[in-house]
Amino acid sequence: MKKILLMLSLLFFTTAGFSEVSDTLVTGGYDKQAMSDAIQHARKETDQFIEVMNKKDADTFAVKAPITDHGRTEHFWLTDVTYSNGIFIGVISNDPGIVTNVEYGQEWKIKKEDISDWMYTRGDKIYGGYTIDPLLVTYPKEEADELRAKLVR
Repeated sequence: MKKILLMLSLLFFTTAGFSEVSDTLVTGGYDKQAMSDAIQHARKETDQFIEVMNKKDADTFAVKAPITDHGRTEHFWLTDVTYSNGIFIGVISNDPGIVTNVEYGQEWKIKKEDISDWMYTRGDKIYGGYTIDPLLVTYPKEEADELRAKLVR
């Protein structure tokens, strides 16, 4: 389980257009239209995620939050997620690579309609996490294949 969360903490991206800022920040090399489509797909299915969350029918839950600072946006997985009255609350699960207004372990709130992705895990399988798909091309083949095998589509 920790390995899945570690891999997912590496899979966040930015719209800032910079190249290599940190080892875990993906800033290019993926299809931006595919990423946009993945975000829209996740948003359309958010109610399904909330239903599973309410039933506590998975091991872990996370949502991806776009966070903007000084015109730069970075997307973070929030873990230990709760949901109430249209708001997700979770903990930022990785160190920032570009923005400076958040830090690892900080609590963050985001409106349901503003998330850029969601996911939950059952065992070593990942449900949701649609923004992972466009990013797989940026990873070494072995790592991408390992992660792809865990994704349930």
